Amino acid sequence: MFDSLKEKLGKFKDDVEEEADEPEPDAEPEDAAVESDGDAADAPAADASEEPDDAGDPEVNPKGDSLTERAKLFASGQAKITEAELEEPLEQLEFALLEGDVEMSVARDIVEQLREELVGTARAQVKTGEIVVEEAIGNAMLDVIDVGGMDFDEEIAAHEKPITIIFTGVNGVGKTTTIAKLGKYLDDRGYDVVLANGDTYRAGANEQLQEHADTLDLKLISHEQGGDPAAVIYDAVEYAEANEVDVVLGDTAGRLHTADDLMAQLEKIDRVVGPDMTIFADEAVAGQDATHRAKQFNDAAEIDGVVLTKADADSQGGAAISIAEVTGKPILFLGTGQGYDDLETFDPEVIVERLTE
Repeated sequence: MFDSLKEKLGKFKDDVEEEADEPEPDAEPEDAAVESDGDAADAPAADASEEPDDAGDPEVNPKGDSLTERAKLFASGQAKITEAELEEPLEQLEFALLEGDVEMSVARDIVEQLREELVGTARAQVKTGEIVVEEAIGNAMLDVIDVGGMDFDEEIAAHEKPITIIFTGVNGVGKTTTIAKLGKYLDDRGYDVVLANGDTYRAGANEQLQEHADTLDLKLISHEQGGDPAAVIYDAVEYAEANEVDVVLGDTAGRLHTADDLMAQLEKIDRVVGPDMTIFADEAVAGQDATHRAKQFNDAAEIDGVVLTKADADSQGGAAISIAEVTGKPILFLGTGQGYDDLETFDPEVIVERLTE
């Protein structure tokens, strides 16, 4: 995952470093600056009472720095990277981010933060190998993906038991398989888990989740197809309370946020059960579609976090970069394969390290 995005960020870093290697516009060569200083030493001293007449001097740039002063700064390694020099690399980066399925507002936020951090950076810092550009990229990326502040493991450990977690999302994105993976994840960490099949809409849903439950040796609560999803999950919570089970993982029918009847089911589950956490699942490979759906679900029925499936097949990484900032809710896990253990905790700092290494 992120191979394409990493390549694009690497190109931006190279472009900025190339700009730092180029002589600053209008800057005079070092020997010219030194010669100018020598000539100045031989010239008669100016009358201290005379006012400097810089206002109309063409040798003064709009920022008020004379070209001679800028030449001296360049020669001493203190010359700064200008906004004009960054314009083209930043424009190319924004286009590359959009091409990589990063949502437009998120791409612009990344570009603007990089502009703020890099304009005015000493060119010598970049040229001598200091990791100025890499750090700026890391800071910008961390700002957009480290959102929500939830540590899933800490939340589970601290919460009164049983804790009820409901999964929602569109059909066919791997939601049920993710529930099974999370069931094993929690079981491996010493928690007792019960599964609840609130997807009473889809034919074969009971059998699919039962197969996972049998494989993982987990209890499944289910009703007949066409039953009331809220009643299924309520029964699972009752079972958990009676048997000292720590976590209830509830599946729901895949739906679009515009499906009024199915969204009404979520509202009823919320009223009857009052889940402690609602997790939205979607495919990483869906890119901006996944980002837009996450926002729509969050607007329609508030979510607490996101799991992105099929992340191992996503070379772009646009959804993973965009969803947290767009929804204000954290990405909790990445599905990285077909096995039950192929569930990776989403650690923003680790993700940034991958992108900038």
